[in-house]
Amino acid sequence: MNDRLAALASSAQSELEKAVTLDAVEALRVKFLGKKGELAAILGGMGKLAPEERKALGAAANTLKTELETKITAALTRVQDQALEAELKGPRLDVTLPGRGVKPGHRHPVSQTLEDICSTFARLGFVIEQGPEIELDWYNFEALNVPADHPARDMQDTFYVDGKQVGVTKPKAPGGDGVGEQVVLRTHTSPVQIRTMLAQKPPVRAVMPGRVYRKDSDQTHTPMFHQVEGLLVDEKVTFAELKGTLDAFARAFFGAKSKTRFRPSFFPFTEPSAEVDVSCVFCAGKGCRVCKQTGWLEVLGSGMVHPNVFRHAGYDPSKVTGFAFGMGVERLAMLRYGIDDLRTMFENDYRFVAQF
Repeated sequence: MNDRLAALASSAQSELEKAVTLDAVEALRVKFLGKKGELAAILGGMGKLAPEERKALGAAANTLKTELETKITAALTRVQDQALEAELKGPRLDVTLPGRGVKPGHRHPVSQTLEDICSTFARLGFVIEQGPEIELDWYNFEALNVPADHPARDMQDTFYVDGKQVGVTKPKAPGGDGVGEQVVLRTHTSPVQIRTMLAQKPPVRAVMPGRVYRKDSDQTHTPMFHQVEGLLVDEKVTFAELKGTLDAFARAFFGAKSKTRFRPSFFPFTEPSAEVDVSCVFCAGKGCRVCKQTGWLEVLGSGMVHPNVFRHAGYDPSKVTGFAFGMGVERLAMLRYGIDDLRTMFENDYRFVAQF
């Protein structure tokens, strides 16, 4: 047994001196000191020895184990030092060369567009109002004249949570019928219109920017996008003021030569309602592939606030009137910057953002 220990010590010393990589040293450690290594194999035969011999062999084995661990540590240090020295002897580093510059950040086209929209309406006297993105069904649909069985909800099929499971209570709002235990990721920023009217008396002149959510995903739709909606409520507000406001916005945003066109449409929360087109920014209204040879591009929806919406907000529709409008920020950004795929705005690619 003692001869086998001596042979093991000699073999380990020789092989460790030849090891030149960390993996090689680790392999030798396993070979000599592992659970199935050579030292363990020697100690496995101690049961056949007399008690006095086992004691002496055990002491010698412990001494050898300590020596091998010391030699393996020294071999690791040697190999690491050699690797570092070889690295330092590589290509010379010129510390006087200029470093690699860090590219500055850049405003995202959606952020730029959103800020431009809000600043334009601010110059027209509108204030900015914010609201929660996680909304009660009552604010998102019911108060906006969209009851539970209204077909318009199918167009905004989105993400719901049972409010009872998260401790949401029914809203206590003027004109509300108590419906609203369901919680929804808001499908538009129109709920902020209701919250704004509940919080203050007329007159109201505000725009509501923010993120909204719908179950859509393709080249021109994403599950999350941005909207800016506007609301103006006062005495004797007319459709002519709505047209004048949006016409002024179009000229400020798309250029002084831009023209607008209003087409009849339907929205549950406005009556009458209208889609708003702007003269094509690519062909100046002459007709091209983008506008499908019509010379017009649809940019937003609008209309006069429905009397039921006023009643839900606690306003008397016989005393006040108003108009509302809404636009998708990504849609306007695509038109302004000539972006052909909405999804590129959310890929977090600096090369894309740096173009704007």
